[in-house]
Amino acid sequence: MTRVVLIRHGQTEWNNAGRYQGQSNTELSEAGCRQAEILADNFPVEKVDAIYSSDLNRALATAEAVAKKFNLEVIPEIDFRELDFGDWEGLTYPEINEKWPEEVANFFGAPEKLKIPNGETFPQVAERAVKRLKEIIADNEGKTVVVTAHGAVIRSMLATLMHIPLHYLWSIRQDNTAVNVLRFDGDYVMVEAINNTAHLGKFIAAGVVKGQSPTK
Repeated sequence: MTRVVLIRHGQTEWNNAGRYQGQSNTELSEAGCRQAEILADNFPVEKVDAIYSSDLNRALATAEAVAKKFNLEVIPEIDFRELDFGDWEGLTYPEINEKWPEEVANFFGAPEKLKIPNGETFPQVAERAVKRLKEIIADNEGKTVVVTAHGAVIRSMLATLMHIPLHYLWSIRQDNTAVNVLRFDGDYVMVEAINNTAHLGKFIAAGVVKGQSPTK
């Protein structure tokens, strides 16, 4: 079996502000850097053979913290980039809802039908990300690999791999530095963990890392 550890990036200032990042190349906030360090220090598997990441800086920085622990190089992958939010990028939910109320209704109520102006659809994201993930699994048979990406990408991949219609992808929560662990044996997929943030628990309670953001 091949084990895949999917990780959402750490917190950014745009997460804090509720801005939709998409493929904008934002950086980790101070709290996000600390989250990545805590994740690396408390990583849920003892051995990692390869680390892949979205090529956007917030995901790369999260991956690099883990890579340092295992003395590995991060392999950047464009196919694991966040959903392209097109005209929505950099805007807040109220700003988007004011101008595109019908599209926002589909964003949460029927994501499989969503069409963002000048952006991507969730089926497009799922197709590109799952295709690349399956190629990586084929290249790393019997190994443990880490993939660091983004909320919408990971939700889309998990829904597709677990045969859940994209209509329900928002039922899959993904907090900052959430850990998801899957095992692959041919076409068989076994999920070991989803949205595990146990590594952050005591630090959130102490106020060292403040909150989690569901926005992209």
